[in-house]
Amino acid sequence: MLSFEGGYQKFVEQGFNDAYLPVWLQDAGYSTFYTGKLFNHHTVDNWNSPHPAGWTSSDFLLDPFTYQYYNSTFQRNEHPPVSHEGEYSTDVLAQKAYGLLDEGVQSGKPFFLVAAPIAPHSNVGPDAFKPGEGILMTTPLPAERHKHLFPSAKVPRNANFNPDKPSGASWVKHLDQLTDEAIAYNDEFYRARLQTLQAVDELIEGLFHRLTDYGILDNTYFIFSTDNGYHISQHRLAPGKECGFEEDINIPLVIRGPGVPQGEETSIVTAHTDLAPTILKIANGDWKRQDLDGSVIPLDSQGLKDAEATRQEHVNVEFWGKALPEGIRKFSLDDGKVVHYSVNNTYKALRIISDAHNLYYSVWCTNEHELYDLTTDPHQINNIYPSSSTTTNPSTQSKLNLDKLIPRLDALLMVTKSCKGHTCVQPWSVLHPAGNVRTLDDALSPRFDKFYTEDMAERVVKYDKCELGYILESEGPQEVIAFEEDETKWEL
Repeated sequence: MLSFEGGYQKFVEQGFNDAYLPVWLQDAGYSTFYTGKLFNHHTVDNWNSPHPAGWTSSDFLLDPFTYQYYNSTFQRNEHPPVSHEGEYSTDVLAQKAYGLLDEGVQSGKPFFLVAAPIAPHSNVGPDAFKPGEGILMTTPLPAERHKHLFPSAKVPRNANFNPDKPSGASWVKHLDQLTDEAIAYNDEFYRARLQTLQAVDELIEGLFHRLTDYGILDNTYFIFSTDNGYHISQHRLAPGKECGFEEDINIPLVIRGPGVPQGEETSIVTAHTDLAPTILKIANGDWKRQDLDGSVIPLDSQGLKDAEATRQEHVNVEFWGKALPEGIRKFSLDDGKVVHYSVNNTYKALRIISDAHNLYYSVWCTNEHELYDLTTDPHQINNIYPSSSTTTNPSTQSKLNLDKLIPRLDALLMVTKSCKGHTCVQPWSVLHPAGNVRTLDDALSPRFDKFYTEDMAERVVKYDKCELGYILESEGPQEVIAFEEDETKWEL
C-alpha cells in the first residue's frame, strides 16, 4: 500500500507498536525473536523512529532493499542497517534465524521465533520505479543451486486458466486473453517461484535439525503460512495477488506441535486474525483479550471435530487501493490499452464455507458484484449475481434462491466490514442479538424474509467513489439494524 494508507508509520501512529503480539508474549514470560520482513515502508530511514517494540532480539529486512534477492539490507536490534549485496537473501535470513533460535534456547525462557523470508515474492530491483510505468516487479530469483529444478513445471491448466470468455468483475472482466508469449512468460515466472521456495525449504529443515539437536523439537509448535496467495494466468491475469479469487485468498496453514494429530487435514474456517489468539493460548497468555478480532484454532483431534459443528463459517476479505501487475507483461485490456502501473482494486468480500454453502460474494468500489457458488463452480468462472455481464443467465447457473440469499449476504457483509472484537467472530449476533442465528442457513429461515428484503434493503455495502485507502465518507451506509421488535440501530 502507499505510504499514506498503511505501512510501518501508520502502524506506529495508530498506537499498535505498544500493543501487538510480541508485547503480549513478553508479558506472558516469553522471549521473542524476529528476522525478515516485518512491514512495508519499514525503511533504512525510519527503522529507529521508533524501533519496533516487543522483540528480545531482531534482524529486520528494510526497504527499499526488502525484495532484492541479491541486495538485501538487514538491521539487527538497534544497530545501524547492514547491506548484504551479492548474498542470497533467504540464505542470509536462514543464518540469522539459526542464530536467533540459539539465543532463544540460551534465554532460559520459552521463546517465540518468526522467520519471514521474501520468497517467492517478485524481485524488485533498484530501478523498479519507472515514471509513468509504476513499479517493475520482475521474475523471482532462485539461488544458483536451484535454477535447474522443475524444468517442465507449468501453471495448472484449470478451467479458469486464460478462459476464452472474460470472467470476474470490474477491471478483471475487461482483460484481453493472454497471448502464447505471455503464457510462456507466466510459466517461467511460475517455475521461478517454485525454485525460490527451495531455499525456504532448506531454512525450515535447518530449524528442525537445530531443534532436534537441542532436544526440544517435540515441545515446539511450528506454524507455517503466508500473507497472500497468488494468481498467474487465471482469469487472464498477469502475475499478482490482490484479487479475491481462491488462488489469492485460500492459503496454506500447517501447524505441527504437541497434541497436534499427525497428518490430519481439516476444512474448518480459519483466518490470519485467528493466529494471535491461538499463539497466545499456546503461550498461556491473554488469549481472551477483547481487542482480538479472531478466535482460537483448535489443535487437537477432539477440538477439530467439535469445531466442525460450532466454528464460524465466514471469512472477511477486503482490499483498498490498486492492483499491481507483476512481471513485464502488465494488464492488457479489451479496448487495446495496456495498463503499466495499476488499476483501482477496492472491494469488500465474504467467503462462506459450510456443509450447506460454499460461496464467495464481493462488492467492488464500482458497485459491481460477484457471487460464485464454489460447490458447482470451484474455479469461479460463472458469476451468478443477477446483474452480472459475464454470465448469460445467472439465475440458471445455480440452484440457490438468489432472492433470499443475496440480502442475507449483504447484511452479513455490512457487519463484517466494520466489525471489532467478538463481532468479527460472531457477526450474526449483531443482526440477531437473541442468539438464535449463528449461520447463513439459520438466517435463511422464512421468518426473517421481511427483515432482510425490506428492513435492511437500503443498508447494504456500496461506494460513493473508488478510493486508494479507507476513506469512511466514500464507503456508503455504516449502520445496520437488529432483528428486534423495535429494530434498534447498532453503531458498528
